[in-house]
Amino acid sequence: MRLGINLGYWGAGMDGDNLAVAQEADRLGLDVCWAAEAYGSDAPTVLAWVAARTERIDVGSAIMQIPARQPAMTAMTAATLDSLSGGRFRLGLGVSGPQVSEGWYGVKFDKPLARTREYVEIVRKAMSRERLTHEGEHWTLPLPGGPGKPIKLTVHPERERIPLYIAAIGPKNLEQTGEIADGALLIFPSAAHLEETALRPLRAGREKAGLTMDGFDVCPTVPLALGDDVDALADVFRPYTALYVGGMGSRRQNFYHQLAGRMGYEKEAAEIQDKYLAGDKTGAAAAVPRSLIDQTTLLGPVERIAERMTAYAEAGVTTLTLAPAGFTLDERLAALRAGVTAMERAGLA
Repeated sequence: MRLGINLGYWGAGMDGDNLAVAQEADRLGLDVCWAAEAYGSDAPTVLAWVAARTERIDVGSAIMQIPARQPAMTAMTAATLDSLSGGRFRLGLGVSGPQVSEGWYGVKFDKPLARTREYVEIVRKAMSRERLTHEGEHWTLPLPGGPGKPIKLTVHPERERIPLYIAAIGPKNLEQTGEIADGALLIFPSAAHLEETALRPLRAGREKAGLTMDGFDVCPTVPLALGDDVDALADVFRPYTALYVGGMGSRRQNFYHQLAGRMGYEKEAAEIQDKYLAGDKTGAAAAVPRSLIDQTTLLGPVERIAERMTAYAEAGVTTLTLAPAGFTLDERLAALRAGVTAMERAGLA
């Protein structure tokens, strides 16, 4: 199992700290550094900055939002970042959610699976430097009856095939991800439930494409906090978990709420959502079961973190992405170093 790091969103007042964490991850030999985007900082700019200030570590988008860019633009960006970084870029894609897609980008959140499949087809074709033609439900290239003509990418990526990941939560999206992508970006992963919540549909998708799980990157992001008081550390993540399970999306369409239900927390997830959507964020955080937090994070001293890392490796994770927590840069760096030490003690490095 390899280790990565997720810097999350840029522009939250700790940009210098984020760069220092990325540089330390590079020095420690981590495999990949991911950056996210929602409706603030964009991922490609951050990744270009990180790539320019590091030497070896891969940089990846987790994620670049599909409704934000035409697929050909995404191919251009991926090829440029791969070239500038010396072949260190990984392209992570996702459809975002209805509120962001329709409220921020003005793109209807309809048929997300079909849209993703078509998007990936176009991006793959463009990055391969074929002349770009496509006839589909969502995109037609070139547009018929006009002056457009098939064009091919002029930039040469460093590699013939840039690794392509998809952020997936639901069973159908996971199955399609296994079929069309090189890796899956997961969130709120529980080692105890990984088979039924992620690996089974991913494997079905691989089989549909005539492939095995060999070489496919199962890449969950896991918050990491170092300390002896596990209960106190869990409390730190209550607002974070409540936000996703209770407030990320609408009552009808919240992928994280549905995931918590598939892990056996249907009743608790309903209570969290009811309180969060009613404006009681404190009550929603208090309603988050300690066991749900513990299953989806790495908390405690190094020895306990090592045990949990072993469980993730045995469950089928191939790249464990750490999100080291702390109120200061020193605390975040200490958590990151503890993660590396835990990997070594578990014999996974």
